[in-house]
Amino acid sequence: MEYWDILDKNGNKTGKTIVRGRKSLAKGEYHLVVHIWVVNDKGEYLIQRRSDDKPLMAGEWAATGGSAIAGEGSRHAALRELYEELGIYIPRRKMMLVRRQLRKYSLNDIYAVRCNIPAHRCRLQKEEVAEVKWVTLQELKRMVDEGEFHNYGKSYFDIVYSVDDFLKSHSRKK
Repeated sequence: MEYWDILDKNGNKTGKTIVRGRKSLAKGEYHLVVHIWVVNDKGEYLIQRRSDDKPLMAGEWAATGGSAIAGEGSRHAALRELYEELGIYIPRRKMMLVRRQLRKYSLNDIYAVRCNIPAHRCRLQKEEVAEVKWVTLQELKRMVDEGEFHNYGKSYFDIVYSVDDFLKSHSRKK
């Protein structure tokens, strides 16, 4: 059984938890979701196709990520999800928060990380992920436009499409 912390719109814990899938959140209640965008040195994005057995978004190309469990911080959840789903270990300091997005019932923290792992070297969590591949930004945009990639909405993709530039600007600051 997986528990989620219930948060307010500012990300503060309310002191309540919810069992995943047991009941809906009330208006003004949120749970924390993390998405991790892996980008290589060529500016390509590592995307994943969800398992055909998933009850939600089965077989769709989508972002790597998931929900934070109760007591877990955002960055830790992102590191855990990346490792669980793709077998990619990233040092904490390399996981960069790009932006938090307020959605209907979730706070969605969008992370980016630079990594050059070959797709065939990823260790996939079969219950979650059917396959992975590297795509160019243009391929990703085409997949979204043509419905091949889950459409998280325009404001979401406005953030995602700038992830490579975000990583480049932050690497120069060090």
